[in-house]
Formats: sequence, C-alpha cells, structure tokens
Amino acid sequence: MTRGRGLGRRDLLKLAGVGAGMLAAGARASTSTQVEQPLPAFTGPGPNPYWNSVGPLVTLPEKSPLIQLTDRPVQLETPRHHFLHAFTPASAFFVRWHLDGHPTRVDLATWRLQLDGHVERPQQWSLADLFQRFKPVSVAAVNQCSGNSRSRFEPRIPGAQWGHGAMGCALWTGVRLRDLLSAAGIKRGAVHLQCEGLDRGRGPEGMGSQRYLKSLPVDSEVAQEALVAWSMNGEPLPLLNGFPLRLVVPGHFSTYWVKSLTNIRVLTEEDKNFWMATAYKIPDNPRGHITPEGAKQAFHKVPIGRMPLRSFIIAPDGTQKIPAGMPVTVRGIAFSGRDGVRRVELSADGGQTWQDATLGEDHGNHAFRTWTTAWTPTSPGETELVVRATDKAGSVQTDDPLWNPGGYMMARWDRQKIVVGRSA
Repeated sequence: MTRGRGLGRRDLLKLAGVGAGMLAAGARASTSTQVEQPLPAFTGPGPNPYWNSVGPLVTLPEKSPLIQLTDRPVQLETPRHHFLHAFTPASAFFVRWHLDGHPTRVDLATWRLQLDGHVERPQQWSLADLFQRFKPVSVAAVNQCSGNSRSRFEPRIPGAQWGHGAMGCALWTGVRLRDLLSAAGIKRGAVHLQCEGLDRGRGPEGMGSQRYLKSLPVDSEVAQEALVAWSMNGEPLPLLNGFPLRLVVPGHFSTYWVKSLTNIRVLTEEDKNFWMATAYKIPDNPRGHITPEGAKQAFHKVPIGRMPLRSFIIAPDGTQKIPAGMPVTVRGIAFSGRDGVRRVELSADGGQTWQDATLGEDHGNHAFRTWTTAWTPTSPGETELVVRATDKAGSVQTDDPLWNPGGYMMARWDRQKIVVGRSA
C-alpha cells in the first residue's frame, strides 16, 4: 500500500481554492485545499487576545479545516470547538513538522522500521511484522507542542505564534518501545535511544536543518512508557500526523513524539545532535521561568521534559452575549503531564472565589479530563471566567508569571471574558 500524494509543494501552494490530489486508500477528509475566512487580524505587540492563533482556515487531505500558521513546513492548529470532548478527532488533530521535506507518500512494500546500533540483534520490521509479532497496547495521551500558547507570552517571543490549539488527545495503539528493544537485545553500556523520522531538510548533512532526531535515555521511566503507534482513535495515522508510525511519549511534549518513525538507534553516549543539545532547552528554574532581563545573561538550560498541569474553558467562548439570570453550562478540559486531574475549579469573579466543576470520565493520567459546571450570570456587564486544575498528587495550577526565551511550557490559568446582557 502506498499512502500519499496530495501534500507536495504544488499542493500546498494551491491555497486559493484549487483542488488538491487524493491520498491513497481511504482518505477521509476533503481532497480540496481551500482558504476560509480568517480571524480578525492581530499583530501585537501585546499577547494574543484570541483563544486560537490568528490565521486562515485551510483544508488539506485527511484533515478538516484547521488554522494555518505556516505552509512549509506545515503547521496547523486545531480550532477551539474540537476540544469539547476528551478525544480529538484525527482529522482535526494539530500538525507540526520541523523540516520542510516531510513525506508526501509512504510505500509500505519497501518501508521498514529499523532498530540498530548497540544491540545484539539488529532488526528490520514491516508494518505487518509489527502487527503479527508483538502484543498491541493502547494508551490515551495528550500530544502538545512545546510552544502551545506562545502567542500569550509577554513580551512576545519569535517563533510559531500558536494559540491554545497546538494540542490534542487520542487513543494511541501500537507496540511498546521496550518490547522492540527486548527483541533486539540491548547491550551493556547503552545510553540513549535515538529516533529518526522520514522528514528531511535542505541543510548540510549532520546538521539539525537536514534531519530531525530526538533521543530518550535508555533506562528512563519515559522510555518504559513510550509506544510506537500505528493508529489513533482506532484509525491509521493521517500522513500529516506521522503515518505509518510515530513515537508516543505519554506525559511529554510532542518534540519527543517523532513522526513517520523509520529508525531507532541505540547509542553508547549521550546524543549531542542539534535537536537534543541546543533546541528545546528551558531555563533550569521552577516551571522553566526566567525574566527577560535575566535571559540577557548566561543561564543554565535543561532539556524540556514533562508537560505542566493545564486547564481550559472551551464554552462559552465569548462570541455572544449571555442574558443576566440565564443558567448556562461552562465546559472545558484539563490535563497533567504526570499524575492526572483530580479537581477543576471555576471562578466567575476573575479568580477571587472558586466553585468545583463536575469531572468527566477518567481516561487515564495522560488524557484530557472534561469538566462542566453550571453558572448563572447575575447582572449586566463584563465578567471574566477563570479555570484552574489540581492533579492527583495535590499540585494546584498557578497563575504565576511565566516567561522564557523559547516561549515554552505556558501553563497559566485560562481566562474568558463574557458580556452579560440585560434580560428585561
């Protein structure tokens, strides 16, 4: 089976309504690429006032309309309304590639996943081999870009100006990474597991602009939890989300979730490639915070790791007035990078007082947890709703100032202004 076409340069340049090509077998999304009406323009210099980023809605193969940040490499954000449920549809899942030469087709007749390096038995598996030789497992987990909500930082930071929609939760199915490593037999002295996808850039060989490589410590908890997944929500991965395989690293930012995985190398020393030694580093401070003034001086950096506790208000979204005295249901999601969500609270006075929300089904410590609560506005005017979460270990989400030069790990309270109208 060959999966592809439709995502080459010419297709992505046809963003004025010209039809795009068909993906192979069973493309589920519209096969035309078109631009919808963009959100109101915003250029700063303050933080983005909208929940999502500002950009046109585009439709690409296997995808419903998503907000386009860039077309090469492709970066697409999920609109707000898709987060009303615990699982994000594959067609609406955000897209973030680092290199512009991401695959536009994969021929499964020749494609293989290789596992080599410091192992007893180097391996090559077809997709069918993985189906047949290993026990499949599933995990519900949030995949979130490290720069999700970057447009909310102040002072503003260069880079993709994501709103809150560079995230999604899916039920990922595949084989445990540790089962693959067991089949190959890791030798004593192994240090890092280097993972590589099919995407390529135009930079020199050996540089970060030529290949995207991420590594996990061999004996770490994260390597034990990781999956090599072939499906999300019971469907094959869309090509834009990493078909035929992607690494799934529950609780960690998506920089480690290598798409179109094709090679796993066992290294005998720490991986020093650009994407590990230089990129995705944060200040070695609580929450990765540093002041803009402090960042002008030398400071110690560490690799970005687990995601912080977050919560969001999805509805109401502030686009219409709510009559005073009318009961409404406030709905949203929350998640944790480690311990799962135990409690969500809503404030209708900007964070001065709080009321408990009702939590939805618990799909596991790494999944979205939906929540709802009743709220009745009492008087006309502008009201600010605020949400915060508490994880199962008792940690409470804070609204402390947060800034770093990468625009990573935003985790402050989500706020939604609501205009309350007169009802009589």
